[in-house]
Amino acid sequence: MPPQTIPRTQLAQRDFCSLQIACGLCSRWFKTAAGRTKHRNSAHPLFSISAANSLPPTSGSSSRLGALPPARCNQTSDISNQDDEFDVEHDHSEAEKAQVISEYVGSTRQLYRNYHTKLDARPCDVNGQFLPSGAPPPPAEPNLPTEWAPFRDRTEFETAEFLYKHNQMSAKHVDFLLSLWAATLAKHGDKPPFADHKDLHDTIDASELGDIRWESFDIEYSGEKPNVNRPPWMDTPYDIWFCDPRLSARNILSNPSVADELDLRAYRKYSIQDERQWKDFMSGDWAWEQADLIAEDPETIGSTFVLIILGSDKTTVSVAMGNNEYYPLYLSVGNVHNTVRRAHRDAVVLIGFLAMLKMAKILEALKPAMTKPEVVRFGDGHYCRVIYGLGPYIADYEEQVLLACIMHGWCPKCLANRENLDEDALHRCRDYTEALVEEGTLGELWDDFGIVGDLVPFTNNFPHADIHQLIAPDLLHQIIKGTFKDHLVDWVEKYIRDQHPKCRAEQILDDIDRRIAAVASFSGLRRFPQGRGFKQWTGDDSKALMKVYLPAIEGHVPQDVVRTFRAFLEFCYLMRCNVITATTLTQIRDALQHFHQYREVFKTTGVVLTFSLPRQHSLKHYFRHIQLFAAPNGLCSSITENKHIKAMLVTNQRLDKLAAMRANFSSRGMLNGTCLSAESNEDVESDDGPKVIEAHGKKHTQTVTALIHELRIPHLATLLRQFLFEQILPDNFRDLNDVPFHECPQYEGKISVFHSASSRFYAPSDPSGVAGMRTEHIRACPKWRNEHARYDCVFVNTDTMEGGERGMRGLEVARVHCFFSFTFRGTTYPCAVIRWFDKVGDSPDVNTGMWVVHPACGVARSPEYAIIHIDSIFRAAHLIPVYGPQFIPQDLGHQHSYNTFQAFYVNKYADHHAFEIAF
Repeated sequence: MPPQTIPRTQLAQRDFCSLQIACGLCSRWFKTAAGRTKHRNSAHPLFSISAANSLPPTSGSSSRLGALPPARCNQTSDISNQDDEFDVEHDHSEAEKAQVISEYVGSTRQLYRNYHTKLDARPCDVNGQFLPSGAPPPPAEPNLPTEWAPFRDRTEFETAEFLYKHNQMSAKHVDFLLSLWAATLAKHGDKPPFADHKDLHDTIDASELGDIRWESFDIEYSGEKPNVNRPPWMDTPYDIWFCDPRLSARNILSNPSVADELDLRAYRKYSIQDERQWKDFMSGDWAWEQADLIAEDPETIGSTFVLIILGSDKTTVSVAMGNNEYYPLYLSVGNVHNTVRRAHRDAVVLIGFLAMLKMAKILEALKPAMTKPEVVRFGDGHYCRVIYGLGPYIADYEEQVLLACIMHGWCPKCLANRENLDEDALHRCRDYTEALVEEGTLGELWDDFGIVGDLVPFTNNFPHADIHQLIAPDLLHQIIKGTFKDHLVDWVEKYIRDQHPKCRAEQILDDIDRRIAAVASFSGLRRFPQGRGFKQWTGDDSKALMKVYLPAIEGHVPQDVVRTFRAFLEFCYLMRCNVITATTLTQIRDALQHFHQYREVFKTTGVVLTFSLPRQHSLKHYFRHIQLFAAPNGLCSSITENKHIKAMLVTNQRLDKLAAMRANFSSRGMLNGTCLSAESNEDVESDDGPKVIEAHGKKHTQTVTALIHELRIPHLATLLRQFLFEQILPDNFRDLNDVPFHECPQYEGKISVFHSASSRFYAPSDPSGVAGMRTEHIRACPKWRNEHARYDCVFVNTDTMEGGERGMRGLEVARVHCFFSFTFRGTTYPCAVIRWFDKVGDSPDVNTGMWVVHPACGVARSPEYAIIHIDSIFRAAHLIPVYGPQFIPQDLGHQHSYNTFQAFYVNKYADHHAFEIAF
C-alpha cells in the first residue's frame, strides 16, 4: 500500500523496504550493490573452485588464456548472463524492513516515490552549512549594472537573439538589414539597435552570463613507430578544444527555467498497486546504487548526486583545422527531466571539439568534486552540496567500440563471441576486464574477448565508473538507423529480388514505392513522393518511413516478414514510451522474442546467413538498460545529433551566452508579453491552460442550406436537429432514430465555417513542449495549399463512462468534412460534420497489429454522416489503405487515398501517442 501521509514522512511498512537490489539469480534482495556482489560470489559462483584456473571456450573460438581469477565486479551489471532475468515485480522480505522517505506524486495520489535517505539534497548556505528545514533561499545576487546589460533594452536583446540564434543570418545579410532599418529611422533622427554585424557580435561577447572560456591542447602519438610504411596519423598533431565541464554543469543546474524540472534525489516510483515505473534518469537503479556507494563516505551525507551524461557523434565540418572529421562532445546532467533534454531547453551543451576521443584530460575539472562535495547554487536560489559522477555515454556503435577499447564486431556490453552475438554470455565489467588484461596476452585478449589490451577506457580514471555499464542505449543508431534501415528494409528488397525474376522484382519494388507515396497527409508525418527513392538517409528519413512501411509491403512478402516488422515496430515504440512500467517491460520482452522468432524467415530463405549483428544484438540489453537508466528516450543520440556544431567554437559560445541571458531575464520577469506590449504597456492576454480542441481559420458566414449544397449531404438539416436534441437533452438515451422529428429543435440561422481545428493533448513520448503538451492541426479544406482537397480523419470519444473501454474499443474513427459553429438560444456550439468508419472485427489484425476499418454505410449503402460536438474529437487519426496483393494505379495521388480504397489500417505507428491509444 502507498504511504498514508504526505511529504517526508518516515514509514516502516513492508512496502517501503530498503532491500531494493535483486540478486537476479535467486530470490534474495540486498541493501547495497556490494552486499549483492558478496552474496553472488559465494552463493552463485560462475566458476567452480576446481575450474577457477581455466575459462571455458566461447562459441566459435578456443580460449588460450590460463590462470584466470574468478570474475569479481562491484558494479550493478556484475556478471549476470541474462538481461531479462531480473524480476520487475517483487515482495520485500518481512525480516529485512527499513525506513525510507516516501511521498505521493500528483494530486490524485495514484503514484508514490521512495526516496534515497542519505543523499537527500539538503539546502545549505554558501559555505556548505546545512540550513534548517523550510529555510528560504538566500537573497538573489544584485542585478547587473544596467537592467538589460550588455544590451540597452529588450528590443536590442531580442533582435540579437533573433538574428544570431533563430534566423542564423549571415554577417553580410545582417549588415544589409541594419542598413535598411537605418534608412527607415533616419527621418526620425533615430538609429537601429546595432551599427553592423561586428557591433552585434561585440555586444553579445560583452556578456558575462554563460561565459565559459574555450581552451585547447595538442595531442600526438607517442608510442612505438615503425621505420617503414608509417601511418600518417602517427606523426600528426591533433587539436583538442574544450571548455570546463564543471562550469557547464553548474550553468545547467543554476538555470531558473529548469529549476522545477530537476530531480535532486534518487528515487524509485510505484503505482498504488505497487507496480514499478521508470521515467526520468533518477528513477533508475543505477542512480540509487551510485548514491549508496557515495554515501559510504559520511562527508557526503545530505549532498545531491549530480550525474554527468556525455555524448558524441562523429561529424564532418568545414573548418580550417587540418582534419575535417571531428567528434563534438556534449554534456548534460541526468537530474534534468527527459522532456527538458529532448526539447533542447539549454540542458545539452557543447563542451568539446575533438579530433579523437580523448576525454580524461577534458573531464579532470570534475574529478575533485566526485569524492569531496562542492557547493552549487541551483535555479531555485538554494545552495546544495554536490557530488558529481560520470553517467551514461550516448554514442553510435562505432564510437562505443572506441570508448570500450574493444574490437569492431564485438559487443561493448557483454562477452558474446562476435561469430554468435546472440548466445548467452557474461556482462563485461571493469574489474573482470582488468583481470583478463593482467593475465592474458594481447593476442589472446584480441581473439577470445575482442579486447584491445593496450588501451584503457577513459572512465578508469574516475571513481565508480565502468564504461561497459555506462554505454547508453541508442534508439537512433541501434534501432531506427541500424535494425530498421540498414537491416530490415535492405533484407526485404533482397528477398524480393531473390524470389522473383528481375522484371517482376522491379515491378513489386516500384509498387511498394507507389504505396508509400499514396499515403494520405497527416500532421507531422513526412511524405515520400518517390517512395524509398532518396540517396542519403537521415535519422528523420528512417523514423518517418517506419510509420508507413509495414502496410506498403503487405501482400508482396510472406506473412512472417510482416510479423517481423510488426514485432520490431512494437519493440521500438514501447522503448520510446515516456513512462515504462513493469507491464511495459514484459511487453518489450515479448516483442523482442517475437522479433527473434519471425526474423528467421530471412535466414531460411537465404537472405542473410547470420544474425550476429552488433546493432541488432544490442536490443537484448535494453531490458536491463531501462532498469538501470530508466526510459531510453532521454538517452538517445538524436538529442546530440540535433545539436551538431554548425560553425566555429565562438558561435557556440555566443549561443550559450544568449541562452544564459534569456534564462536570467525570464527569471526576473523581464520577458513577459512581447516587445510591443512592453513598450505600449498593454495587458497581455493570459492563457487559461490547455484547450482540448478549437476551430480556427474562419472561411465565411453562410447558411445551413448553402452548406448542404457544398457538402452534398441532403439530410444535413436533419442531422443538425438531432445534434441539438442530444446537446439540449444529454440525459435522454433514446436512439435518435426513435425520437419523433418534431421533438428535435430546428435551426435555420447563420453558421460560421472553418477549414481547420487545433487539438492540444498530452503526448510526452513524442516531440512536444517541456510539459509534454503537443498541438496538431486537423484539416477540412476543399483546397489545401491551393492544390487539392484535404479532409483528415479523427479519433472520436464514444465511451464517456468513467473506467470505460480503453484503446480502440472506446474510440471510433471518422473523417471530418467540415468544421462550423453556430449560436442557439444563447449557447455557441462548435461542431464537425463527419462520416463514420466501422471497425472490421473486434480485435486488431493479427499480422500487422493494427485495427482495420471501412467507411460506414446506412440504408441502401448510403454514407453514414453525423454532426458531433468538437469536444468529442480526441485527436487526428491516420489511415493507410489495406493494399492487398494487387498493384495500385500508377497515377494514384495521396489526395485520393481515402476516396479510392474501401478498407484501411488505423495507423498506430503514425506517432507514439497514436501507438499508446490505438491498441
